[in-house]
Amino acid sequence: MTSRDLHTDRTALAHRRSRASLGEASFAHDAAIDEVEYRLSLVNRVFTKPLLISGASSLWQAAFPGFASIKDDETLMCAPQTQDLVLHSMSLHWANDVVGQLIQARNALKPDGLFVGCLFGGNTLHELRKCLSEAEIALTGGLSPRVAMAAEIRDLGQLMQRAGFALPVADKITLTASYDNIFHLSHDLRRMGETNALALRKRTFEKRELFGLANEIYKEHFSEGDGRIIATFEIVFLTGWAPHESQQKPLRPGSAQARLADALKTHELKLPDPDA
Repeated sequence: MTSRDLHTDRTALAHRRSRASLGEASFAHDAAIDEVEYRLSLVNRVFTKPLLISGASSLWQAAFPGFASIKDDETLMCAPQTQDLVLHSMSLHWANDVVGQLIQARNALKPDGLFVGCLFGGNTLHELRKCLSEAEIALTGGLSPRVAMAAEIRDLGQLMQRAGFALPVADKITLTASYDNIFHLSHDLRRMGETNALALRKRTFEKRELFGLANEIYKEHFSEGDGRIIATFEIVFLTGWAPHESQQKPLRPGSAQARLADALKTHELKLPDPDA
């Protein structure tokens, strides 16, 4: 993979994270942690070898203190078939190879081990993306990458299947935050360590004029009654199991022993045969 093919500049991402103050802007992570804890509470199993993969390990380790922890590097430092639970927390949206990360996580699982992942989804910060794009086009006639395009939930479900997970499920929650203006939103993103680390980003400082215009556009299209702007944070949750012979499997087509119409107690309307 060449530098032009990369989604994320990992050096820049590490720098953004080193300057972050996640404790001051942890609402998205807090919501994700609550959801993960709830999902795990529904699983009737005691996990003895859980692994946490994270770019914000201190926050997540405090929530899951019994988990071993590794960084979300492109090559995960975990041995194959050693874990019965893998939790990939809020960093897959920065991966240069999402499928590769999922495959490595699956390989780390023992047969019938559980994977839980959470990440920002494609609707995250769509307002900011639109306003910055409109402002830059108006001022320069061009466009440069500024807000990372995260994957859509339907695509992530397919990636789970490609990675070889059994019984994959993808669902999401949506959070809405409000800010005085675009500059306060940017400060929050800096605290989260989620500012622009795209490999193809511009490497020069922008004039304040760009963000001033973007702020005006933002307030015009995405503001509340009191003038505060709104920002969407979509969090996608992925669950799947390492394959095992004991797991449920779909029946072969045509192997049903009963008619659906009988089960629903309704009349079956037969469609005409187009070849007749």
